[in-house]
Amino acid sequence: MKINKSTFYYKSQVSELNVTLAARIKEIASVRVRYGYPRIHVLLRREGFAVNRKRVYRLYALQGLNLRPKMPHRKRAAVPRAQRQIATRPNEIWAMDFMHERLADGSKIRLLTIVDLFSRECVALSVARSFKSPDVVRVPNHACSQRGKPN
Repeated sequence: MKINKSTFYYKSQVSELNVTLAARIKEIASVRVRYGYPRIHVLLRREGFAVNRKRVYRLYALQGLNLRPKMPHRKRAAVPRAQRQIATRPNEIWAMDFMHERLADGSKIRLLTIVDLFSRECVALSVARSFKSPDVVRVPNHACSQRGKPN
């Protein structure tokens, strides 16, 4: 074989420092969730680890601890979604949705549909080029006057 002896006899030297450092990085990241690797590097230096940023970043990334680069623009309180109700009889729960379509001449129309979730029956269907808020309120009110309110 024509390979260098140093290559053939090389044994990987995983230092104890990397193992303890990786464990400490994971501990810090679990306690300080919003800290990225630069802040963790500073904390490690304060604790006495003689380590550079590149090693901290490599170990941080290998553990899958990367943060999102930016915060969301809109800060909204996290509210768990309510579980969907399942209809057990007709006229119990209605669903309302808008649909839109383009006609052959290129003009758009919009449809406001109200569907009974148990029977999948169309309770109301209204078609218009555009809907104003009074129109959107009128359609369910008209359906309620004809069929009664959903229970």
